[in-house]
Amino acid sequence: MDLPVMPPVKPMLAKSVATIPPDMQYEAKWDGFRAIVFRDGDEVELGSRTGKPLTRYFPELVEALRERLPQRCVVDGEIVIAREGHLDFDALTERIHPADSRVRMLAEKTPASFVTFDLLALDDESLLDVPLGDRRARLERALSGVTPPVHLAPATTDRAVAERWFEQYEGAGLDGVIAKPLSGRYRPDERVMYKIKHERTADVVVAGYRFHKSGPVVGSLLLGLHDDQGALQHVGVSAAFPMKRRAELVQELEPLRMDDVAGHPWAAWSDEVAHETARLPGAPSRWSGRKDLSWVPLRPERVAEVAYDHMENGVRFRHTARFLRWRPDRTPESCTYAQLEEPVRYDLSEILGTPD
Repeated sequence: MDLPVMPPVKPMLAKSVATIPPDMQYEAKWDGFRAIVFRDGDEVELGSRTGKPLTRYFPELVEALRERLPQRCVVDGEIVIAREGHLDFDALTERIHPADSRVRMLAEKTPASFVTFDLLALDDESLLDVPLGDRRARLERALSGVTPPVHLAPATTDRAVAERWFEQYEGAGLDGVIAKPLSGRYRPDERVMYKIKHERTADVVVAGYRFHKSGPVVGSLLLGLHDDQGALQHVGVSAAFPMKRRAELVQELEPLRMDDVAGHPWAAWSDEVAHETARLPGAPSRWSGRKDLSWVPLRPERVAEVAYDHMENGVRFRHTARFLRWRPDRTPESCTYAQLEEPVRYDLSEILGTPD
């Protein structure tokens, strides 16, 4: 492979802001695996956000990209999997598997797509120092008429359209809106874009915690919600606390600490079979490896209000929730899934049709 921009390249990143800024290019924020694709003739490589290759995990995409991208180019985009018109991040994570046979089986069962939104190089020219507006125009020409599973991400300079996308696209599983300065150059691994994400609040039961890697202070709070049958399901964690607050939380939660997990709603957490029918902390996975998944059980009596962006498959927080405050006025039994706002469904095909 001999390209003007060579792997590994870490993608350009975004910083969070509360509102959509004016006078920029706007795109949907895709909820998948960020990837930079390098193509030089028959050679295709998919680089991850960390710069490590993803190529072996998506053999069906390698072939599709070889057929649909320009002969020599470097493009930035997102690997996604869609089911029934909605992004499915869980199906995507299943693809990162050491067994080649399973990867190829899943490539047929749940094929991935690639959504392209930036152009870093074309033929013998590096475009890293070309303004975004010009890069976008060249990307549109290069991918004119491209067919699935490779897509050109919709983009607009109309803020009103971006605000409408922010409201509508969440129903297709997207994560918000990205705003990019039109004069901006491509800056690998720098936060020079802006992301605007959905944020909602929920009252949750704090039913345990894990220690911090640095010592006997709280690393993360384990959060739960009651389902329709009244069972407490593990829905995620809240983990961003100053070190002083982590130590205070240990003392604050000490009266609720249980001597052992017996009698706790998540008592079966270490039984792998139990995870098939209930959402419990410490689910075994290839991601956890040898990581210590043990936790301190608390009597599930304390309620906290947390902020979250959106739910994964309607059952858990997609990302780490942000602790806001304790809610002594709420009972644990009132913390149910029913309080969560459901986004209006939106068909992904409406987004990946034609650019605005």
